[in-house]
Amino acid sequence: MSITGFPLSKGAAMYNQVMAKDVIHISEAEAASDFASLMARVRSGVEVVIENNARPVAVVRPAEPYVRLLSESLRLAREHGSTATLDGEFAKDVEAAIESHREPLNPPAWD
Repeated sequence: MSITGFPLSKGAAMYNQVMAKDVIHISEAEAASDFASLMARVRSGVEVVIENNARPVAVVRPAEPYVRLLSESLRLAREHGSTATLDGEFAKDVEAAIESHREPLNPPAWD
């Protein structure tokens, strides 16, 4: 069976309706047989519960987005020689920094 279909058991359907809208329950064998499809679903926002004999063994979910704290941003700015300061002109400094780096983001292609 292909993971792309991800059939839901009755218990999973109830959990899906009550707890979350995008939760899929699959067996270990299904997860192992088509891991690439499982990961594609996770990247799209789906949470996957991997089960052994209908008992949850693992949960695969999208990673929490990384959020940089202002203190870390300021430390990095100092390390890179930035002269930006948190004063009345701070917003203009941020806008200028953004405008100076408008090149398109070209992340590496993952196979």
